[in-house]
Amino acid sequence: MNKLKAKAFKLARRQRRVRGKVSGTEARPRLRVTRSNAHIYAQIIDDVAGVTIASASTLDAEVKATIKLGSNIAAAKAVGEVVGKRALDKGVTEVVFDRGGRIYHGRVKALADGAREAGLTF
Repeated sequence: MNKLKAKAFKLARRQRRVRGKVSGTEARPRLRVTRSNAHIYAQIIDDVAGVTIASASTLDAEVKATIKLGSNIAAAKAVGEVVGKRALDKGVTEVVFDRGGRIYHGRVKALADGAREAGLTF
């Protein structure tokens, strides 16, 4: 197995492990973070109903206007603030955090901090 396949396999295994422990309900949906090399994405998901309540990414026009680059900590914090605002508009105040198999550091942590500053609790 080459290095890239091994890395992808390990990430998928970590994602499955996290998803086995974290599930979103109507009262407390799941805040899912997906990170790529170029962008960061966040969704608030009700797993029981199978519905995405709110989402934001560095590709959204609202976020793009405030950031210079989509792959840094400032961009991640802006995405967290926007997804937090959108969740509050939909009546969601508490979420469970799904880091998507990534370590809670850097851009993932910045997104979580931005969502907390917007008013979400987790």
